[in-house]
Amino acid sequence: MGERAEDLLFKTTGSKWLLPVGRLLGLPIDQVNFMSCQLFALAAAFWFRLYLSPGHASPLVRHTFATLLGIGILIFCFGWYSAHILAVVVASYFIIVKGDINNVHRYTMVTAMGYLTACHVSRVFIYNYGILSTDFSGPLMIVTQKITTLAFQLHDGETNECLSARCSLITPVLPRARPSLIEYLSYNLNFLSVLVGPCSNYKDHIDFIEGRHISQRNGHNGYDRTPDVSPLKAVCRKLVVCCCCLLFFFVVTRSLPITFNVNPDFVSHAPFLSRLTYAFFSIQAARPKFYFAWTLADAVNNAAGFGFRGMDGSGKPCWDLISNVNIIGIETATSFKTFIDNWNIQTGVWLKAVCYDRAPRHRLALTFILSALWHGVYPGYYFTFITAIPITMAARALRRSIRHHFLGSRGLKLGYDVVTWMATQLTICYTVMPFLLLSVDHTITYYRSMYFHVHIISVLAAVALHRKHKPTEDSKSASSSSSSAPSSSQCQPVHSNNNKKVL
Repeated sequence: MGERAEDLLFKTTGSKWLLPVGRLLGLPIDQVNFMSCQLFALAAAFWFRLYLSPGHASPLVRHTFATLLGIGILIFCFGWYSAHILAVVVASYFIIVKGDINNVHRYTMVTAMGYLTACHVSRVFIYNYGILSTDFSGPLMIVTQKITTLAFQLHDGETNECLSARCSLITPVLPRARPSLIEYLSYNLNFLSVLVGPCSNYKDHIDFIEGRHISQRNGHNGYDRTPDVSPLKAVCRKLVVCCCCLLFFFVVTRSLPITFNVNPDFVSHAPFLSRLTYAFFSIQAARPKFYFAWTLADAVNNAAGFGFRGMDGSGKPCWDLISNVNIIGIETATSFKTFIDNWNIQTGVWLKAVCYDRAPRHRLALTFILSALWHGVYPGYYFTFITAIPITMAARALRRSIRHHFLGSRGLKLGYDVVTWMATQLTICYTVMPFLLLSVDHTITYYRSMYFHVHIISVLAAVALHRKHKPTEDSKSASSSSSSAPSSSQCQPVHSNNNKKVL
């Protein structure tokens, strides 16, 4: 069995050119291919900004280059499996062009999510929780977000159904502005985001390709001319973060395996506080690999000149328009909501736009279920997101009921923040553990070792406090205003306090 597992590490449908590197580092070939393609994309992004800038090349050339290089990266990483991604993109374009505009968003959602789910099912039953030689689900998940985002934008723009203020996070494409084939392919398959994303707004992508991205956003911030907004400093800063995360992964993460939380000897003999402590630190150690992937993807987009939000209060450029993670916000989160608002940010924007803002009832539950379905069909995903429903309800009710009692003095507020930080981090640890364990058996073993304490506390708190405290519209508005106020002069993501979503 050991030899078979080792063979799977170095088996792939993608390119095997870097197989010696994988054997040398002891890393699966798919991870080596991914890393090499992202670093190549980073270099290509700088070249794209300098030598294929809007001043040197037409939008058609920029669209074509970005698309062809993205398809090449897919083929290099996944081989013939890349046909799955290309097929769903082409099929969805046919729906967008030929479909009834009143239902195009429904047709596209069913097609894209249906195909993604079918691929997820095959992943579970074919590989059976094993080491995947080639996992193409990540790019397919990103493409699904982009396909459905654009379909909803087209529907909202051409039918003028923008769901009032709640739909303002997605800027609808102008009426009758269905994309051309090359624009559509470029949006979905460009080399900047084809592997890790993030999902971006279609109009922002077109503005970037056509050279309006920076000038328009400077105009929105009150600037009459375009100053020097080179992304070099932002890219360098994010690459430093990537290096730190990578070092942390090799030194710390590998020494704290998640599966040890369900080791029979550990569960049977270690005291509860030891189990809780190990769970906390193993979950903390698991985050940097996500930080690394999302920050590197952000740096790749920035290097090409995409991701400029505008100028902050001190006149410095902000390159966080499509950032997917706020590491400081996550590590210092004092509430469940704050944590998920800063984690996988663009997926949260997508979930809010296509589900939370549109569901007539049970919006929170439906959004978490859609998030679980988008992630895959491993049981652990559903344990995580279903568990998150009562936790979110309890956290909202508890915050409304007691927080105002601790705002009278700085000492009380500090004590409240420390306690809520500890509670938030431990709750997140309990909630996301099944997401990483995947299987039912491991999840139940972990829950039993923790005595289901978060389930019990959150359900009791949600039931007890829900009836006790029903906020008025004024208090809702005040809470919203308070939570959305920027904490400093730095650029804040406009969506970061509005996500009811994914972990």
